Amino acid sequence: MILGKCPCCKDGSIEVRDKEVSGKKVKLYACSNAHWMTDDGEMFEPTAESTCSFRIWQNALAKYGKWLSYKEVRELLENKSIEVELLSKKYGKKIYYNKYIAINEEYGVSVLWD
Repeated sequence: MILGKCPCCKDGSIEVRDKEVSGKKVKLYACSNAHWMTDDGEMFEPTAESTCSFRIWQNALAKYGKWLSYKEVRELLENKSIEVELLSKKYGKKIYYNKYIAINEEYGVSVLWD
């Protein structure tokens, strides 16, 4: 499934790939020009034939209680930033709040903290 154009190399497409990390199935939204290898199933590194290394992990915002959906990644690729609902469990309470996230070439996505 193709979600949109790669924001980094401009000639690749972002496609959905199934990966397993630490025994959990996770989606990897990666450029079609990016090829990944792993020795231990946790650290993924680009191979020598990769011409782009852009990727967004579905669970990139898991520490904020957020897993990115296909729709959100599509919208992020089109608009460069979107508003999402995040979760804080500070002081034993669940607090939901909205923040914008944006494309980050190194990490995939970043939370914009104002």
